[in-house]
Amino acid sequence: MQALDRMPPGADPALAAEIDRLAGVAAKLAHRIARGGIDEALGGAVGTNTDGDAQKALDVIADEAFMEALRGGAVRHYASEEQDAVVVLNPQGRFAVAIDPLDGSSNIDTNVSIGTIFGIYPAEDTTGASFLRPGRDLLASGYAIFGPQCALLMTLGDGVLKYVLDPETGRFTLTAAPAPIPADSIEYAINASNYRHWNAPIRAYVDDRVAGAEGPTGHDFNMRWIASLVAETHRILTRGGIFLYPSDARPGYLHGRLRYVYECAPIAFLVEQAGGRATDGQERILDAVPDALHARTPFVFGSANKVARVATYHDLPAEETSALFGKRGLFRA
Repeated sequence: MQALDRMPPGADPALAAEIDRLAGVAAKLAHRIARGGIDEALGGAVGTNTDGDAQKALDVIADEAFMEALRGGAVRHYASEEQDAVVVLNPQGRFAVAIDPLDGSSNIDTNVSIGTIFGIYPAEDTTGASFLRPGRDLLASGYAIFGPQCALLMTLGDGVLKYVLDPETGRFTLTAAPAPIPADSIEYAINASNYRHWNAPIRAYVDDRVAGAEGPTGHDFNMRWIASLVAETHRILTRGGIFLYPSDARPGYLHGRLRYVYECAPIAFLVEQAGGRATDGQERILDAVPDALHARTPFVFGSANKVARVATYHDLPAEETSALFGKRGLFRA
């Protein structure tokens, strides 16, 4: 290991080597981000990606850095948010890496936490077979978060590992394993500006949280929204709660906005390993099969009991999902 101080005993050495390559790039990006504005303008617009999302300079820098670092290893297929199609790195490689090289890039200039999301699958003969598969097939997934502290959280399918970047050595140090996601939390994260576009069950769920102690839940809640999936995930892994990015009625949002292959599946795999749950609002995300590399999906994840509660709102009679309905069936004895 060069970027990571160690891996857990029994880890596949070849898989560990690829994760170490990813960690090495993350460490360099953390340093570069910390110097943003001194040497270069990392938040400058440089175009759009295949889905029409605005690209920042750091999006492209990160994508090229990860791709180059993985090129000399055991990765056969590389799927990135910033690439139109899968890139073949090593035709004999064992692994397929799905990556969002720079998540939350709209926050670069505001000094809000941003990050990198990755998932690693066993490589198949074709690029489609490597990535158009259920997320439960993942071998490993995780994220690096670039904030006041640079940390790397990941799973090899057996619990969650947490590393913290030591700025003095430039290496990630394994720390104590995070506790399971707390079941009790008064926080939920959703972009409330889209309220008018949501379907009735999601509106009802949020209405009941807004109503607080005077509503059917009998509790007050706090809303959070960072517009950085990595930052939202890190908060939930730390202190529980729930994140919702549902589908809505706007053009291009019918199937949600977040991408399955390199955003939702890797995060869901990690969240489940931390004792949480991840769904599309009703069904388990890791059982879904994307039909395209950049396929989108609604995404709800966090404390298991809270995610399960969202699903129950979809089972209510239509009249009970009207605004601020006082006695929804799921609260009756």
